[in-house]
Amino acid sequence: MKHQFSKYFFGLFLLIIALQAMSAIPPYVNGKKVPSLAPMLEKIVPAVVNIATQSKRAKNPYFNHPAYRYPGGQRSKSLGSGVIIDAKKGLILTNSHVIAKASKITVILHDKRTYTAKVIGHDKGSDVAVIQIDAKNLTQIPIGNSDKLRVGDFVVAIGNPFGLGHSVTSGIVSALHRSGLSIVKYENLIQTDASINPGNSGGPLVNLKGELIGVNTAIISKTGRNTGIGFAIPANMARKLMVQLVNYGEVRRGLLGVHIQDLNAKLARALGVKVRHGAIVARVVPGSSAQKAGLNQGDIIIKVNGKKISSASALQNKIGLMDVG
Repeated sequence: MKHQFSKYFFGLFLLIIALQAMSAIPPYVNGKKVPSLAPMLEKIVPAVVNIATQSKRAKNPYFNHPAYRYPGGQRSKSLGSGVIIDAKKGLILTNSHVIAKASKITVILHDKRTYTAKVIGHDKGSDVAVIQIDAKNLTQIPIGNSDKLRVGDFVVAIGNPFGLGHSVTSGIVSALHRSGLSIVKYENLIQTDASINPGNSGGPLVNLKGELIGVNTAIISKTGRNTGIGFAIPANMARKLMVQLVNYGEVRRGLLGVHIQDLNAKLARALGVKVRHGAIVARVVPGSSAQKAGLNQGDIIIKVNGKKISSASALQNKIGLMDVG
């Protein structure tokens, strides 16, 4: 009994010490406030929206339970995120895969106002979409320059993971210009270790200034849950595509008219060239712009507009993201 009392007293003593230590954490260090993301987030979180969608499915004989019976087929619901990029026009940037098959799109604002949205345009190849709501007193997010990002920069992801509502996670830029992942057709992705989970798709990736520098789009995971490897579409790329979606309802891409493959060391030696990066022209489409420009089978493309091309996918991205003409 005495031994038990001693253990109890010692545990209580440790708890008191811990509570005193916690209460002693100063709000200032060396005369400066302890760093916090809260002031930045308070300004931009109202620009982040939750998106719920409904889509009709074809009738399935396996779903005969009354809970699944709807006129015209079963309905499925999905959740995602978006970010307001034009408060006056009610324009919201999100992912194409969030809204592409939806028969109804519901947008829930940070202040819990709810609106039905219409699709302005979406592009499966880049996974970018623009939707619109008719609402007043909206907050829009400032757009930063994603070309200035560096590996190691701190970033914050905001979204609606698992339908829980607005959630914030932080991390760093793990890598830039990721491609060849088969996530989307046109890849030039930002990699981050900020937690991204189902429902975060379409939400913003921001820098410490609260500027949009990416649109969260996918993760690499064997379980479907966050593993610290998430990807976002760069803001500069999204903004360029957004303009086309607003103007035309679609993305009108440039097209060379060539079939290409990566240049590697083995092919370079076989061709007798010193360059070790670029895209080899395997075939030129008859009557294409490439043929008119004088490109031939076996040519190696190493630059576009003065910027180096490291691979066939990099060339595809560059040309595919250019405006026609």
